[in-house]
Amino acid sequence: MARIETLTGADDAAIARWLEQRLTDALAQSSGEIAITVPGGSTPFPIFERLAKAPLDWHRIAVWPGDDRIVAEDHPASNIGRIRAILEPAGARIVPLVADAQPPRFALAWLGMGADGHIASLFPNTDPRVDDPLPVRRLTPDPLPPEAPFDRVSLTIPALLNSDALLFVIRGAEKRAVFAQAVAGENDLPVARLLGAAHQPVTCFT
Repeated sequence: MARIETLTGADDAAIARWLEQRLTDALAQSSGEIAITVPGGSTPFPIFERLAKAPLDWHRIAVWPGDDRIVAEDHPASNIGRIRAILEPAGARIVPLVADAQPPRFALAWLGMGADGHIASLFPNTDPRVDDPLPVRRLTPDPLPPEAPFDRVSLTIPALLNSDALLFVIRGAEKRAVFAQAVAGENDLPVARLLGAAHQPVTCFT
């Protein structure tokens, strides 16, 4: 299990500042492009909007979604479309996630988590494995979330673990309890499998 640092009470601005510093450090340690993977959902986009204003060398940053709904980019449910609209004008290279993608090592893998313990689109019914031979899978959540009833494409646990650091932003008491149980090894949900196999630093904002 990785070392997990939990930071409580941080607002969107504080998380954006943390991300700016993390990316600044990663850029300083590389002479070329760095890659990060980021989540969809409602939580990250206000943070993206703040981060996009940061004076980073955005042209050296490739941004991958950790998962996406299989819809057109201009569909409201598309993660890549929403990410592109905010971060591409800043200069970032936005990389759509497709089933045959070969993701790089990420300087940072930022993940959300559902109340059922899913990460990216690795829902409990998909039985994600820490030894999955594929970096990307097409998946069908069961049950399909009513707010986004679409098949998904998702990075697998090994692809997410191929990163220098992991970040979670967990909002709400129910999700915090699920995350705490995963950290304690009290469930076998996708988030617990990821954390159990992680060796890089993990930061969790709650």
